[in-house]
Amino acid sequence: MAHIKSAKKRIRQNEKRRLRNQAVKTHFRNLVKDCRVAISAGKKEEAEQVFKKAKSAIARAVSKGVIHKNTGSRYISRLNQRLNQVAQKGE
Repeated sequence: MAHIKSAKKRIRQNEKRRLRNQAVKTHFRNLVKDCRVAISAGKKEEAEQVFKKAKSAIARAVSKGVIHKNTGSRYISRLNQRLNQVAQKGE
């Protein structure tokens, strides 16, 4: 356990950030999962709505520094590719 006042404060700050990061990460991962499920079920309209929410959540996670910019782009790109494949099959 830390004895110095600044070290105690740093511990409190780190815990707050850890909990926030965990919540943000869980939120966007659940949306990504929901989008993948909708895509695999072939529900094009639902998948598009969830994709829009997931894209926003991923961008928010990137802006907060929870995930790296390239990682966020990769998530969005892969989801978009899957969504486009479903859209082509539907036509």
